[in-house]
Amino acid sequence: MNLETAVSIVQGVIVTSIMLIVPFLGTAMVIGIAVSIFQTVTSIQDQTLTFVPKLVILGAIIFLASHWALRELMEFTYMCFQKIPGMVR
Repeated sequence: MNLETAVSIVQGVIVTSIMLIVPFLGTAMVIGIAVSIFQTVTSIQDQTLTFVPKLVILGAIIFLASHWALRELMEFTYMCFQKIPGMVR
């Protein structure tokens, strides 16, 4: 395996990881900000109020995005397996 192949695989891992995690982190951030604004406006300081909406909505996002995420991971894995014969030489 040469340096270009290794860099290509590492770059693919980083890009795929970022692409897969951004929807979940973005959703969690938006939910957190919305709940914080709601708590500030209503002066409610209950800690479970921040946890339950995040848990429910992120669970729904994981359920809805799991097909897309698994497809992306399978494509990346397939690409890595296709590169194996070139790495052996």
